[in-house]
Amino acid sequence: MAGEIVATAVDRYMLDLLPERDPVLREMEAQAGKRNIPIVGPAVARVLYQYARLIQAKRVFEMGSAIGYSTLWWARAVGDGGEVFYTDGDKKNAAEARGYFQRAGVEGRIRVQTGDALELLSEQKQEFDIIFNDVDKEDYPRVLFLVGSRLRRGGLFITDNVLWSGRVTHPKPDETTRAIQEFNQRLYAMPEFFTTIIPLRDGLAVAVKN
Repeated sequence: MAGEIVATAVDRYMLDLLPERDPVLREMEAQAGKRNIPIVGPAVARVLYQYARLIQAKRVFEMGSAIGYSTLWWARAVGDGGEVFYTDGDKKNAAEARGYFQRAGVEGRIRVQTGDALELLSEQKQEFDIIFNDVDKEDYPRVLFLVGSRLRRGGLFITDNVLWSGRVTHPKPDETTRAIQEFNQRLYAMPEFFTTIIPLRDGLAVAVKN
């Protein structure tokens, strides 16, 4: 992945700079590596945490949470009184995530929901400070119909995997890659958002609502 987006040596240098994580995060990283569970990783997680702190986010909706790695970073960023919505379609993932949240002491800030993330977001009537999108990539274009009315002005819509290991540049993309290409093109064209893509890890799109 790194060699397609950032030179491998540069990527390794940036990863080596990262401070050591606490035991709960380290265990989650180990489990993700051992079981091939998709997580954002510590470099991207620090960006998520930083953006949340920059806009003083208190309400975060996460679409596609797996074992809750990024959820834990969000929960620490929003602090006491904050609320993070965890969503995943797998009840086993949710149960495992709850265990990590309890050990980290942030379970009171997280609302765990299982089911289709798009449906769960569509049911929300409140506005969020941040919506984080990490669902199945084929569903990325559909997410765009939901976020605008559920994000406050000045809020952030953040999406992972938008460079897809560099496959977004391939002349004959597969169905998944085409969905990501469509998502990127449409997001940049939406006047209600100001969008940039950060070429970190697998590409992170950050869009601020105007």
